[in-house]
Amino acid sequence: MLHDRIGTQLVPPEPHFRWRGGEITRLEGFTDAVFAFAVTLLVVSLEVPHTFAELIVVMKGFVAFAICFTILVQVWYYHYIFSRRYGLQTTYTVALNAALLFVVLFYVYPLKFLFTLVVGGLTGLTVPKEQLDRMVASQSQIPLLMVIYSVGVMAVFALFALLYRYAYKMRKELELNEYEALSTRNAVIQHSGYALVAIIVAIVAMLLPERHAGLAGLLFCLNGVWGWIVGSVLGKRERLALQRMNARQAAADGN
Repeated sequence: MLHDRIGTQLVPPEPHFRWRGGEITRLEGFTDAVFAFAVTLLVVSLEVPHTFAELIVVMKGFVAFAICFTILVQVWYYHYIFSRRYGLQTTYTVALNAALLFVVLFYVYPLKFLFTLVVGGLTGLTVPKEQLDRMVASQSQIPLLMVIYSVGVMAVFALFALLYRYAYKMRKELELNEYEALSTRNAVIQHSGYALVAIIVAIVAMLLPERHAGLAGLLFCLNGVWGWIVGSVLGKRERLALQRMNARQAAADGN
């Protein structure tokens, strides 16, 4: 049995999902190092400010940096949960993990560029205005910028969907119970929905007039709507599955 093979390692922080990941693997260690490097690339300035004016410029980048940092931590957390839940170390999962890290590293600068521009345009709290004006030479570049960012978001969530799809395919080998299998399948649906939202944003950005293309980014709010739907509809199915399991366990204990 799975529990016999990994013993006390099958004690999860999640209340109803058993964690199959044991000690931190080389793959997870490498992943953590890459995410740490990605955060380093987000640092507002690689040089120590030499004057008070330079310090103020650095501090103005705090909001954009905080947003980018939060996004990276969210992606890292999704990966952490997947690794702890399933502990998969197959060639396929290693390949998908490598693809995920490639996307994260490749999109660090587009991520920082976009939110520096957005926060600067809304509040002026990023870089000096003259530098902000040089970041986008014309309105025609904004749709492409939104597409570049959306493709990155789509790739990240599509890779997570593929990882969870593989875990669901391996549900017998992983000995997933009814609740865990349903939760895994729902994770595929959830991440696929997030990837679809990114595709919609890219399409809308290309269809809108150039001066309004940036407004397509507001459609990322659909992620919150989709997350609520998944939590309400699919979450209800998970809770019902958990109730059935508890009922069967209670009946077995009664016998």
